[in-house]
Amino acid sequence: MAEKKVSSEKKIVATAGVYDILVRPVVSEKSAKLSESNGVVFEVAMSATKADVVRAMQAIYGIKPTKVNIVITKGKVKSFRGRSKGTQRDVKKAYVSLPKDATLDLSVESQSK
Repeated sequence: MAEKKVSSEKKIVATAGVYDILVRPVVSEKSAKLSESNGVVFEVAMSATKADVVRAMQAIYGIKPTKVNIVITKGKVKSFRGRSKGTQRDVKKAYVSLPKDATLDLSVESQSK
C-alpha cells in the first residue's frame, strides 16, 4: 500500500477582515533601508496582533513572514494657529521580516506605473 502524504500547511484564504488588518505600507527612509534586507513596514489596525499580521501577509501576498515586530507610536501634540491644541492620531506599525527568497516591492514608483 502506498502511503498518502498529507500536507500539514493549510492555505489561508483572504476574507474581508484580513484586508482591514494591513492598513497601508509605510514609505520612509527607514522602510527603504529595511527593504534592502527583505523587510517591510506596514501601518496596521490598532487591534491587530502579530498573529493577525502573519495571517494577513499569508492571505494577501502569499508569503509567510519569518518575524514580526509591532510598535505603537503615540500621536504628537500640535497647536493650531497658536490658540488651540490637538493631538495627532496614534499609529501602530508592523515591521515584517520576509524569507530570503521572497520579494515584495511596495515602493511608490512601482505603484504609479
